[in-house]
Amino acid sequence: MLENMSTNQRVLLATVISLVVFIVYDYFFMPQNLKQNLDNNKTSTKIEAPAKSQTAAPVQADSNKMEAPSQGHTAKNEQLLKITSPKFDLFIDSLGRVSQVILEEKKYKNESGAQIRLFDENKLPKPLEIRFSDASLNEKSFKTPYSYEGPKEISLKEPTTIVLKQDLGTVGVIKKITIYPDGHYSANISLTKNEDYYISPGYRPNVRVDGYTLHGALIKEADNTITIIEDGDAKGTEVFKKAKIAAAFDRYYTTFFYDLKKGLNVVVTKDSEENPILFVQGSSNFQVNGYFGPKEYETLKAINPELTDVIEYGFFTFIAKPMFKALLALYHFVGNWGWAIVVLTIIIRIILFPLTLKGMLSMQKLKDLAPKIKEIQQKYKGDPQKMNAHMMQLYKKHGANPMGGCLPMLLQIPVFFAIYRVLLNAIELKGAPWILWITDLSEKDPYFVLPILMGITMFIHQKLTPTTITDPMQKKLFTYLPIVFTFFFLTFPAGLTLYWFTNNILSIIQQLIVNKIFEAKKLSKVSKEG
Repeated sequence: MLENMSTNQRVLLATVISLVVFIVYDYFFMPQNLKQNLDNNKTSTKIEAPAKSQTAAPVQADSNKMEAPSQGHTAKNEQLLKITSPKFDLFIDSLGRVSQVILEEKKYKNESGAQIRLFDENKLPKPLEIRFSDASLNEKSFKTPYSYEGPKEISLKEPTTIVLKQDLGTVGVIKKITIYPDGHYSANISLTKNEDYYISPGYRPNVRVDGYTLHGALIKEADNTITIIEDGDAKGTEVFKKAKIAAAFDRYYTTFFYDLKKGLNVVVTKDSEENPILFVQGSSNFQVNGYFGPKEYETLKAINPELTDVIEYGFFTFIAKPMFKALLALYHFVGNWGWAIVVLTIIIRIILFPLTLKGMLSMQKLKDLAPKIKEIQQKYKGDPQKMNAHMMQLYKKHGANPMGGCLPMLLQIPVFFAIYRVLLNAIELKGAPWILWITDLSEKDPYFVLPILMGITMFIHQKLTPTTITDPMQKKLFTYLPIVFTFFFLTFPAGLTLYWFTNNILSIIQQLIVNKIFEAKKLSKVSKEG
């Protein structure tokens, strides 16, 4: 089919595919349950915990199920203590769980100007929540408050350990939690009697959930495989033995357990909306490490470099991760995230220039051959085989490649996708200013200056780029593309729009250079022939 298509149609196809995949899939694709996820329900989410099993491995999803008791059958949920620090405020409730985390740094503010709260208070489970396999014991655990002997408010300046105790009659629970100022913690759970139970890192943060970024659960397995279960895709109980990391996350924030040496037996269940819920199988003397907070690369790396695997960019992560590291290095060099994006864009264009130049020169040749191509098409329009044969002869004679302008563009798509994902998911851009009116690169341009400039530069580049398109419908499609892109970019993060705008500027410069090179070659050829 491709070989029977004209060059115009091939280029058009490449553009349309890029547009559809890049915009429609990423921007419009939204899981059917997303609207429900964004809706703050007034009732607690009921989650089926793993069933009791005879071994440490598979869990019977359809037997011995247990849920968190409804609000009317639980102990009065009171605040047990508050831990304050420059980075966050942490609240622990009377059921020995992390009930809320408030990020206290200036840049972590929501649309109304209030400091960001990581967790939806109506969503269960909460971090460090225990579910027993024994239904009666589980019910009792939600009715019996923990005791705590110590100050009701702690100022966290160094690692601090707190001890929580719960007396369930037949078994006693002791939670010994050490909290660190950077947001990570270690928890030791000890039981006075052997009972099967599961403990959760909590329901994913519910701060930034949208239709074009990942949110759900991530498991780093024993063999270092990364498995992601997105919201709406959880199909039932799944078990991951000896997993290194079990994370619940939204666009920018995460809560997770990790054990990078021995591993964790992770169980993924689902709620009524088929969102994944994480539990880890405990023991009578169980040790686990955890973290809650933003997915900041340097923070996670400082705790342990392996924890940066929690930062995922989707299909093109293998390209996006090194690209983010390059962006981070440039930020440390220039001191501003906006200028780091500009410099990175320039570097990418320099690296891709040989490929781009080849495509541009090919398009110039095809533009010059356009009249002859049209003549062949009209002459042999009733005989496709003869038409293709004469077209190939024409291309060969003049050294033109009909796919020369199309392939370089297609080969660059993974790079564009990768930088797109980096700029959408990098929490580091939150609250990061660029110039004058751009005070937050993770948010849209408040005055839409960048999207409009992006559209104008795209239009200019389009006018400078040679084309052999003669079909009126195809011409119209290409004419409207800058308008379509401008419309979509109105709500995109300013950092992403800045990348695209800079890329357009560089494309214009490159096209002007190539046009001059080609004109010089033509004049040289004419003078030689003369």
